Amino acid sequence: MEEARVEAIEWSFDALYAVEEVPAWFGELLSVFSNENRLIGHGVFFSLFSGRWLPEQQQWLNDLKAVSRRYQFDHVTEHFGFMTGRDFHHGAPLNIPYTPVTLEIGRDRLKRMQDACSCPVGLENLAFSYSLEEVKKHGDFLNELLEPVNGFMILDLHNLYCQAHNFNLTFEALNSLYPLHRVREIHISGGSWEVSGATPGKTVRRDTHDDAVPEEVFAYLDKAIDFCPSLKYVVLEQLGSGLDCDSSRAAFGHDFLRMDELIKYKNKTAAPLNNFLPEALQIPAQAREDESLYQQQLELSQILETATSFDALMKALQASSLAHSAWQIESWDPAMIETAAKIAQKWRRKDPIF
Repeated sequence: MEEARVEAIEWSFDALYAVEEVPAWFGELLSVFSNENRLIGHGVFFSLFSGRWLPEQQQWLNDLKAVSRRYQFDHVTEHFGFMTGRDFHHGAPLNIPYTPVTLEIGRDRLKRMQDACSCPVGLENLAFSYSLEEVKKHGDFLNELLEPVNGFMILDLHNLYCQAHNFNLTFEALNSLYPLHRVREIHISGGSWEVSGATPGKTVRRDTHDDAVPEEVFAYLDKAIDFCPSLKYVVLEQLGSGLDCDSSRAAFGHDFLRMDELIKYKNKTAAPLNNFLPEALQIPAQAREDESLYQQQLELSQILETATSFDALMKALQASSLAHSAWQIESWDPAMIETAAKIAQKWRRKDPIF
């Protein structure tokens, strides 16, 4: 910041909805970047694919509309998935089955987002999947989802790194699965490793945003920029909890400078091919819902958040309404089921039981 190397900032605006007062310097910082059209918004808590239209989602849109009047966002994005848990702000964002029902729900929510913020809207690719088949379908589903709003994609390269490790895929194989013509933003970050108890000998890569950017992710960035003709932003992410000592702060600074130099080397002067603004949207008065999907989401959340062992988790899943359904739990990787439970229990603000 002091050296004026930061050319834009991404703000997780909904993380502050419950904060009554923020420091004056923070508002001034947002205003400076907003006035230069270099402020972008990144949501966390909308729960795009909740089967029931929830009061908290309407309030989220109301708040987005208000904050979009105060600050000018160049675009707004959200995470893919639904939030586990009955407490809307204490859940984990997890995957959904790729069906016509979830497609229509997601499209409905994206239209409402775009209407609230009046700027381009997009979604981030997943770091977590239950199975290899889900990984293979994710890019096509994203493309179908975004098409009606002319939406764009955040290509999170650490998320790709997680998928590559967890499902034994190459960058090139993953790269071919995504609609790269829709990429307007790239994320890079670090994460952590977790030894699986369900699959002895396997480690799972987690997108925890609490460590330096791996060398492989910088290699991904070097390659990915060339495949994304509408790319406008590259963002380095890290949680404040991961910057708690001099060495971690120094590593973050080093990662930023390395990213900056790579972008300058790769930078092109041609205008992006797509402005990602939609035609006039028709938004139904009634939000799209599916009560069966919502009940399954509640059931899955309850199972993940309360399981006391991996065996108990598997028995509960097999006895649930998700068995032999569009969720295809029979093909889920045991290590990823275990990881989903740990994520859900962590977001519920308690230590994982197993």
